[in-house]
This record gives sequence, C-alpha cells and structure tokens, in this order.
Amino acid sequence: MTTVYDVPASDLITCAAQKLKESEKIEPPVWAGYVKTGVHKQMPPVDADWWFVRCAAVLRQIYVGGPVGVSRLRSRYGGKKRNGTMPPSFRKGSGSIIRKVLQQLEAVGYAQTVKGGRTVTPDGQRFLDNVAYETKQQTSGT
Repeated sequence: MTTVYDVPASDLITCAAQKLKESEKIEPPVWAGYVKTGVHKQMPPVDADWWFVRCAAVLRQIYVGGPVGVSRLRSRYGGKKRNGTMPPSFRKGSGSIIRKVLQQLEAVGYAQTVKGGRTVTPDGQRFLDNVAYETKQQTSGT
C-alpha cells in the first residue's frame, strides 16, 4: 500500500492542493490575496492557489509529525528576515494563516484536536494515501 512516505513531498503537495481546490470544500479567506505569509517576507505570494498549497502542506506536516501545534508549524513555515546591514535572523511564519488552515481542515474532517495539538483523522489519512497512490502512478508512468 502506498503512503505519504513513498512519494516526494513536492509532488504529493502539488497533487493534494489540486484535489483540495477541485473538491471546493476549502475556500481561501477574502484577505488571502493581500496577506504576507510571515514577517520575514516582503511581498504576498505570487501563486494564486497558494492557500490550497499551504493547506496540503500543513496536512502533510500533521500526518508526518504526529500531534503538532500552531507554534511548531509557525516555526516550520518561518524564514530568514533580512535586517539590512545587521546579520539576518530567524522569524516565525504567520500564526493566523496556520490557525485558519487548521480550522478549515478540521471543518472538512481531515484533522482533529487532541491534547498535544492537531492530528490527522482517518479520513485525512485516507485522502493523503489516495493522493500518494495517484502521484506514484503518475510518476511511474503506469
């Protein structure tokens, strides 16, 4: 059986984002076109479908990382802030984006809240495993 661990993360996230967009269960908020993804960024994302990509990436992180909270995901999606002449320093990603993504994934039924943070539900695991299977079939050419 093909799982998330058997396919490259970038291929899986791209395919899962496309499936989430086609299902129309997840809607980007109205402010998604104007917001930066973190204080370390200078401009908003260029990709119009960045919200679905972030949802798929967060769902994969929950699947792989066990129970994870907003703080750990903020660190995962953070980056280097350039401080002009001073050395660059690390800054966490946007917590609001992570929270909204997790709330939408919970509303769809792919994630659930437990004591240690958020975990993937059996429906979410089934969704990602099916996407991994399709991705593996596409890359192998069968």
